[in-house]
Amino acid sequence: QVQLVESGGGLVQAGGSLRLSCAASGSIFSINTMGWYRQAPGKQRELVATIAGGGTTNYADSVKGRFNISRDNAKKLVYLQMNSLKPEDTAVYYCNSRKPPYLGGATYWGQGTQVTVSS
Repeated sequence: QVQLVESGGGLVQAGGSLRLSCAASGSIFSINTMGWYRQAPGKQRELVATIAGGGTTNYADSVKGRFNISRDNAKKLVYLQMNSLKPEDTAVYYCNSRKPPYLGGATYWGQGTQVTVSS
């Protein structure tokens, strides 16, 4: 079982920055793919960024060049540095952990943290 707790959300003006953190519990972390997703009101949850156990990253086109995902396997933490924030980045941001397919591929979610970007 994996539990995820997000922190770092808040209200920021357009052009500002925020760093989200996700603390994970559980015996396996370093091999899981970690990710950040977001859901705006009235919209479906969408991928923001992922980082594999080996460090390979993937970003949604809308955040490339502005957001950076990183992880600290020793501390079981994953971060999302968000720069040059735009009002359209406003959403609840969720941390996600996915086990490798050879371990069943189970997916876990945090409770979410609100990010609001004012214009």
